[in-house]
Amino acid sequence: MNETGAITGVSVAHSRATVDEIEAAGGDGVRATVSDLLARDGVEEAFALQTCNRSEAFVVTDRTIDGAVALESFAPEVRGGAVRRLDHEESLEHLMRVASGLESLVLGEDQIIGQLREAYEESKSAGGIGPVLKDAVTKALHVGERARNETSINEGVVSLGSAAVRLAATEIDLTDGFAVVIGAGEMGMLAARTLDDTPVSDIVVANRTVPNAEFVAEEVDTPAEAVSLGDLPAVIPDADLVISATGSTDPVVDPDHVADADQIVCIDIAQPRDIDPAAADSSGVTLYDIDALEDVTRRTRESREEEARTVESIIDEELDRILQAYKRKRADDAISAMYAGADRVKAREVDRAVSKLESQGDLTEAQRETVEDMADALVGQLLAAPTRSLRDAAGEDDWETIRTALRLFDPEFDTLPDRLGAVASNPDAAAEFDSPPDSVTEELDD
Repeated sequence: MNETGAITGVSVAHSRATVDEIEAAGGDGVRATVSDLLARDGVEEAFALQTCNRSEAFVVTDRTIDGAVALESFAPEVRGGAVRRLDHEESLEHLMRVASGLESLVLGEDQIIGQLREAYEESKSAGGIGPVLKDAVTKALHVGERARNETSINEGVVSLGSAAVRLAATEIDLTDGFAVVIGAGEMGMLAARTLDDTPVSDIVVANRTVPNAEFVAEEVDTPAEAVSLGDLPAVIPDADLVISATGSTDPVVDPDHVADADQIVCIDIAQPRDIDPAAADSSGVTLYDIDALEDVTRRTRESREEEARTVESIIDEELDRILQAYKRKRADDAISAMYAGADRVKAREVDRAVSKLESQGDLTEAQRETVEDMADALVGQLLAAPTRSLRDAAGEDDWETIRTALRLFDPEFDTLPDRLGAVASNPDAAAEFDSPPDSVTEELDD
């Protein structure tokens, strides 16, 4: 039986959690998280999203209790106050808000759209995406695109990389400064481009793969050089600013790297951390992490409240659409199961009736069609009221009635009704079935 399940979600994000807590909930990556969740009892679909400021997971189950139990393993060591748990409707709305940038550290930032698409593809590769999550994430991406095309939510909005540069500008004079960008991914690129608009005189881009660093260095007009991570001990001591955003699982900057620095600002926007927190113990070193960017981005957030309200109205509209479609699908699943079960019983009993009638004499094709038409009419009339009730139940979010109907009318059900079962076990009871009911023979005679 194919039932449209419900989504259960869990989120550990910057609004409630610290960098360390987000990292603790991240697990071993999207694919590993999805594979682990799919192995849990009752989980039919799974999706995970992990970025520098959020770690989230969503599962689809028949029973919501199964979803809640499956997600208990997602952030077991994170304090309760940092974990947000989401039911089906909340999960749908949350994904739309995330895609729209309303849940981002930097309101309306564009980077999350690409991160959401990448997480979807990784979850799909791990076998986690089915019809429910496909609709949910696809709708979220659609809403994210609408938000950016129909409003100014992302105009002038800073990314984490540019927020880091703005923070640095409040701490030091960047005029003729020397900046080091560690990491050649999307955030490293954004940081380098933002630095290109400042009065810094030199930029060094460091990355494990030097050709990728060269690509970033070529994207800016400021004199820029590409180096490997192994060159950091020689480069960092002369820097005024270090912005780090790699995908490394271990710190790439340790206290020794900054021990000889005179005055340096280090901003770590990586998740997990790129810069060992102990580096801040060195004299002249000022270290900031993602949590510190909240104050920088608050001003941007305040300036975008009106656009955010417009985006929220788009979300309300699209949420209503997907919920109505979901309700119709749930009702249709139950109705289809009901009719499938009834059709199986009808076909079996029509065959029995026709066989008995044929044993009493020739049965014309017209008479056979009369029996079948009568059976169809009975099924239609008997199921008309339950059909209306199921559609009403879906409209009223009465999922217990829907689930009960799906179990009662499982199309795989193939046992005889009680009366027929009695005939099979008690030959004496067969007499009442030796001939069809009078109403049937009268209709055939006509």
